[in-house]
Amino acid sequence: MAGADSLRPPARSEAIIRFPHGYRGYRKAGDFAISLEHLRPAFHGHCDRIHREAANFPACIKTVSEWFPRKERALATGIFNSGANAGAILAPLLVAPLKDTVGWRGTFVVTGATGFIWLIFWLWLYRKPAEHRRVSAQELANIQSEPQERIESVPYSRILPSRETWAFAVAKALSDPIWWFYLFWLPSYLRETFNLDIRGNRLPLVVAYGISTIGSVGGGYLSGAFLRRGSSVNVARKAAMGICAVGVLPVLFAPFTHSLCLVVGLVGLAMAAHQGWSANLFTVPSDLFPKAAVGSVVGFGGMIGSVAGVLFQLATGYVVEWTHSYVPIFIVCGISYSVGLLFMHLLTPKMAPARVE
Repeated sequence: MAGADSLRPPARSEAIIRFPHGYRGYRKAGDFAISLEHLRPAFHGHCDRIHREAANFPACIKTVSEWFPRKERALATGIFNSGANAGAILAPLLVAPLKDTVGWRGTFVVTGATGFIWLIFWLWLYRKPAEHRRVSAQELANIQSEPQERIESVPYSRILPSRETWAFAVAKALSDPIWWFYLFWLPSYLRETFNLDIRGNRLPLVVAYGISTIGSVGGGYLSGAFLRRGSSVNVARKAAMGICAVGVLPVLFAPFTHSLCLVVGLVGLAMAAHQGWSANLFTVPSDLFPKAAVGSVVGFGGMIGSVAGVLFQLATGYVVEWTHSYVPIFIVCGISYSVGLLFMHLLTPKMAPARVE
C-alpha cells in the first residue's frame, strides 16, 4: 500500500485544481499554473500539493480548438500529448545522473527551473491565429473554415446538466485510472513478478513509454483519416476509440505470461492504445461544445478522472494485498475502455452539438 499512499496528496490536489482552472481564460490560467508547477519542485518540501498539469491540459485542449479545424484536432492533441510520454522516457534516464551530480535538492531545482525556459517562449510567441503575424490569409481561412461562434462564455450551470459533459466525464473516469496504474504500479509489478531491479535496468519502462508515444500520434491520425474519407465526426471519433479499446484487450493476458519481453510488449500496446484513445477523447469536447466551453468541460472531466484515479490506485493496493495477485486489476484494465465507449455512445449516440446557449 505504500505506493498507493504516496499518490494521495498530489492526486487529490490535481482533482481539486482541474475543475476551476477549466473555467479561467486559457492563456492566463495556463501561464499562472505552469509557473506554479515549476516553482513546486524547486520548493518541494513546502508546496508539494500544487499541481500544474491539472490546469495545463484544459488550456492545451482549448488552444488546439482555437488553432486547428475539426479534422486536424485529434492529431494535434496526440502530438502534444506525446510530449508527456517523451518526458516519462527521459526522466528515469536523466534524473539519476542529475541526482548524483547536484543532489536531490538540486535535482528538484533544476527540473523546476527548466520549465520556465518553455514558459518564456510561450509568452513571447503565442497568439491567437487572427492575431499572429505569421499566419497567412489562406491558413487563417482554413483554421476558421467552420462557422464562427458568437458565444463568449458559458457558465457551469449550463455545462454540468448536459449529457455531453457527462459522456466525456464518464469516459475519463473509466480510462484515466488505468493510465495511472501503469504509471505507478508497473515498476512494482515488474519487480515482484520478474525480480527486476528498476533502478539498475530501466529499459523495460523506457520501451513501454516509447511504444505509448507512437500510439498517441497514431490514434490522433486515425480519426482524422476517417474524417478526410468523408465519415461523420460521430463515426470517426468512435471508430478510432473503438479500435483503441480493442487494442487494449491483449493486456488481459499479461498476468498469465512468464516472459518479461512479452509483458512489456502487451503493456506497451495497452499504453499506446490508451494514448490513442485519449487523443480522441480529449478532442470530443471541442466537437460537441462551443470554444468558450471547451476548457470548462475538459477541466470538469479531468477532475472526475482524477478522483476515479485516486480511488482506483487505493483499491489496487488493497486488492494486491488481499489476493496477492494482479489478475483482477488487469481484467479491469482490459475491459474498462470498452465500457467507457459504451457509456459514451449511450449518452451521446449521434454526437450532436450540446445545447448550452
